[in-house]
Amino acid sequence: MAASTLSLLPIPTKTASSLLPPSNPRAVRLSSSLLAGSISLASASLFPRPSVRSAAVVSSLPTAKPERASAEKMPKWSLMAIKAFGMAELEARKLKYPKTGTEALLMGILVEGTNEASKFLRAIGITLFKVREESVKLLGKSDLFFFSPEHPPLTDSAQRALDWAVDEKLKSGEDGEITTAHMLLGIWSEKESAGYKILASLGFDDQKASELTKSANKDVVMNSR
Repeated sequence: MAASTLSLLPIPTKTASSLLPPSNPRAVRLSSSLLAGSISLASASLFPRPSVRSAAVVSSLPTAKPERASAEKMPKWSLMAIKAFGMAELEARKLKYPKTGTEALLMGILVEGTNEASKFLRAIGITLFKVREESVKLLGKSDLFFFSPEHPPLTDSAQRALDWAVDEKLKSGEDGEITTAHMLLGIWSEKESAGYKILASLGFDDQKASELTKSANKDVVMNSR
């Protein structure tokens, strides 16, 4: 019985990598380990990691007196006052005003709601709804198709009101932060401003301003709890 032999001739085989388009650095090349290939994954540049930006911590409000900010004993604004300022910008945008005025600062104090100045105002009948209503009566409505900037800049009177609050805190010589009460009294100091006129029309007067002065530092107590 004749023996037969079966020989297996080598068959040329194209590697998987040769099937991919040439000169493409971003291609994912997968080669079989049986063909002595290697596995290489796509460049990491295809899937960039999102950049993480840390939020800035705000401890002061805009001032027209930047030279004063370098003082060692410069008081900081209370957290509630900073929140009220942010709400003021939002209220200006809601009413489609081009700038953040004293009327917006007043609304911001009331929107924040937990500060002592807002409690004082509500106790004497001055509410957010009434202030909004008076603002529209006094300043009118903005154009329907106008969009306020993301951070409407302060009017001159609103900037002076904030600087007045800082000055009064410094004059007092007391420790602690600048509160919403200081901000409200700063609005009241601007006799020609919209915020002053609105407060006056709703029953706020110098006597009530004197009463508020006595509790000007109470935001600090609330923040420390």
